[in-house]
Amino acid sequence: MTRANFAFSRTIRAALVGGALLALSGCGGSERPRTELQAAQLNTIGVNAYLWRAALDTVSFAPLLQADSAGGVIVTDWYANPANPNERVKMTVTILDQDLRADALRVAASRQVNDSGNWVEAPVQAATVQKLEDIILTKARDLRRQALAS
Repeated sequence: MTRANFAFSRTIRAALVGGALLALSGCGGSERPRTELQAAQLNTIGVNAYLWRAALDTVSFAPLLQADSAGGVIVTDWYANPANPNERVKMTVTILDQDLRADALRVAASRQVNDSGNWVEAPVQAATVQKLEDIILTKARDLRRQALAS
């Protein structure tokens, strides 16, 4: 490599490094980063934290099989009310969005009844699933209000 080529190569490297540093210096900007949270979008766990906490609280009477905060899925095991041991339910709660919205929540339930020692699938009333969704949404909104008040 001749001395002229070496000097030219060094000049190009210096220009590239200088350009990269100049580009990086523009990334910071003069604004301070915002530290406040958007109240309806608290999602440090992958899904809306208000919906997540409210869903866990609502189904806490049943044993949990799975709780995936990153994917937003809660699955309970079968639960039989001691007052009615011939009937059991299993629930799946799915949080679909990071926003606190009614359409960001989906609840599915399965019900079985004991028929001579065998558990048989039985229908779940749509009103039951709707009521669970309403309870979760109400709790999530209450949690949000509490967080904003403090």
